[in-house]
Amino acid sequence: MFKPLHNYVLLERIEEENKTAGGIIIPDNAKEKPVRGRVIAVGDGIFENGQKIPVTVKTGDVVMFAKWASSANEVKIDGHDYVLIKESDILGIL
Repeated sequence: MFKPLHNYVLLERIEEENKTAGGIIIPDNAKEKPVRGRVIAVGDGIFENGQKIPVTVKTGDVVMFAKWASSANEVKIDGHDYVLIKESDILGIL
């Protein structure tokens, strides 16, 4: 299994509903990439001023991350698509 380094987090995107509250079906070509994901793996954290700062999220958490995250990298591991992102681009835990 893949183990991220430092403050990186490996996420699996959670697909959004393809239907609006009013029942209108959104076609695939009009949908945006999801900004929610399930944490698959986390790094050990970073050292800052001589102190280790651990990663806040843990495996299994569902998080919301920045839509245009500067650190987001699309990766494929064992045939599955994931997002590798810095913890600082995670907005919160759902």
